[in-house]
Amino acid sequence: MRIPKTWVPLIAKRILDNLISKKLLKPAVTVEKLLSETENLIMDELTVEDRLCEEVRELLKVYADEIEKGHLDYRRLFELTKQKLVKERNLVL
Repeated sequence: MRIPKTWVPLIAKRILDNLISKKLLKPAVTVEKLLSETENLIMDELTVEDRLCEEVRELLKVYADEIEKGHLDYRRLFELTKQKLVKERNLVL
């Protein structure tokens, strides 16, 4: 994640305040509930790459012996695997 987690509530509040003040959004639920959901959505988006990297690490554990022997380059495998998953899943990082 590229921004601190402590910024997420501030960003979410600012986004909602702007949308509501410009009358682009009329909340059907409480602002607190809307703010909570917005924070969750932002956190999910910000952690996509973190979760993907963890998945790639798990996938590459299968090749740990080959990597240790020097037959395979971990960094290269990691990047190639990550790129492949991003492309397959149409992820935006």
